[in-house]
Amino acid sequence: MDTIYYLLVVVLLKTQPARAQCLSGCSCVDDRHGRSLICMEEGAFGSIPQNLPHDLTKIRIEKSHFTEIPRGAFLKTPALENLWLNFNDITVVNSKGLEGLGNLTELRLQGNKLRSVPWTSFEDTPALKILDLKHNQLDVLPEHALKYLPGLTYLDLSFNQLTVISKEVFQNWPLYQKLQSAEERDATGSGSNVVLALHDNAWLCDCRLKGFVEFIRSLSPPIILMNSYLSCAGPDFRAGRFFHEIELQACVKPVVSIPAANISLPQGANVTLRCLAMARPDPVVWWTYGLKIIRGFHETQERMDEDTVRSLLVIPSLHVADRGVYTCTAINFMGNSSANVFLDIRSLDASQTSSLPGPPAGQASGEENVYVDIRIAKQTVRGITIEWFAALDRPADTWFTVHFGRAGTEKKETIYIGPGINTYSVSDLMPATKYEICVTLKNKSPRLGQCIVFVTGSDITELEQREKLIHIVVIVLAMVLAVPVGMYACTTDTKFACVEGVMASWKNRQRERNSQRMEHERQGTFDSLQAASDEGLVNKDSSEDRKVRRRSEDCIRAHKGLGDHSRVTAELY
Repeated sequence: MDTIYYLLVVVLLKTQPARAQCLSGCSCVDDRHGRSLICMEEGAFGSIPQNLPHDLTKIRIEKSHFTEIPRGAFLKTPALENLWLNFNDITVVNSKGLEGLGNLTELRLQGNKLRSVPWTSFEDTPALKILDLKHNQLDVLPEHALKYLPGLTYLDLSFNQLTVISKEVFQNWPLYQKLQSAEERDATGSGSNVVLALHDNAWLCDCRLKGFVEFIRSLSPPIILMNSYLSCAGPDFRAGRFFHEIELQACVKPVVSIPAANISLPQGANVTLRCLAMARPDPVVWWTYGLKIIRGFHETQERMDEDTVRSLLVIPSLHVADRGVYTCTAINFMGNSSANVFLDIRSLDASQTSSLPGPPAGQASGEENVYVDIRIAKQTVRGITIEWFAALDRPADTWFTVHFGRAGTEKKETIYIGPGINTYSVSDLMPATKYEICVTLKNKSPRLGQCIVFVTGSDITELEQREKLIHIVVIVLAMVLAVPVGMYACTTDTKFACVEGVMASWKNRQRERNSQRMEHERQGTFDSLQAASDEGLVNKDSSEDRKVRRRSEDCIRAHKGLGDHSRVTAELY
């Protein structure tokens, strides 16, 4: 009899499922709700444990300071219903971090460092009812955020950094849509409430929050707010005010106005340019002069009323070079607007008065004869720096205009350069493109023979790999220009003689190379000098090059009698 009893006990023990061991540093508790894992020890884990007992229904891991919920972190605990991961350092939740948690009803991530949440991850938790995200760093709530939380009855987003959210976030919430129908409202009249906690965020109460404020005001049971006194954190004139105390208007694009569109002052005076920008929300305002944002002068802004700001540009000790058109521009997400101010400077010496940037006016005979030397001072893979010199009677009062754009187009970018500056850089050039750049005195339009036309190289990657800076081929030159080694420069005044010499030398060199390497044959054209220069086209010891040099020099000497204002030279290296 004893033997039979002993065998029955053995069989029963073997049929009982083995209870998984608890993790080190944690405690496991069994109650009527199932088995719980509680880990409260400081720094117990550097990451979510991979050997979690499979029969857990509740996990509580706090103060372990792990930073991520990785993909499939809880796949081995399909029975899990409550997951508490408060007061860790979680910054990232993988979009599949909640995979396999079809029975999860409660998720608490309080006191972490989340800046965003992959809201689509809640597709894996259809039974979720409680979501606690308070005391994080959330600053965005996308419109689809609540789309996959149809059964949620408690949402806590308090003590985050939310500033602006759309009312569509809640209007797209399946639960809210259900409660809006009269039939469902009657059916759930005696049901549980839905609690929202949205207080203590950095709400920016401007026109963008208008829809959300109206939504908050319209809430009624069964949807209730844990704290109904939501308050504004900005802008400054609304900070601290409650939602129910403010009236927000619809957003509008900026409208800029100028109190005084024409200002005339004597040289040496101080002036403050003013513009008013009315917009909702507040616009970004800046001043420009000659297509360049002004940074050297003092610019301030002050609020006139809730929708209007005034921008002040202070220009001390006016100089004739400050004369021109100043543009005030305002922009917000709705659009932009601008207005101009014309500043006229009355010079003490009438001969120093500069012209308004715009169509060229008549020049004094002295300015007509001013000779400007220009050259390419520096070249990079994607840009150039030009430098110029001019013999001026009053260099402190004379400014220049740089005209830059694609060759052959009438519309060029105009850049006004103040006195004392004789360089200008152009960057982000497109490959295999022909550009034209001119430098003129004051606001004069470029005349024939005053511009440099150049072509950028066609293979930027190859040049970068070979660590070469030369990729500009100067093809037209009408001012003094020093070109780098390996380039030819020709002048427009020498007609085609110089060009023919260069072409003859280049073709002779090509015929020699074709006999050695037929597979790398290239058809030479004037615009393909870049390839020729990279392959060592120019050789100082070559007799052909010496002939070209002599021929170019003869071309230049033949034109030296044209006067200082039309002198042209070309240097061939």
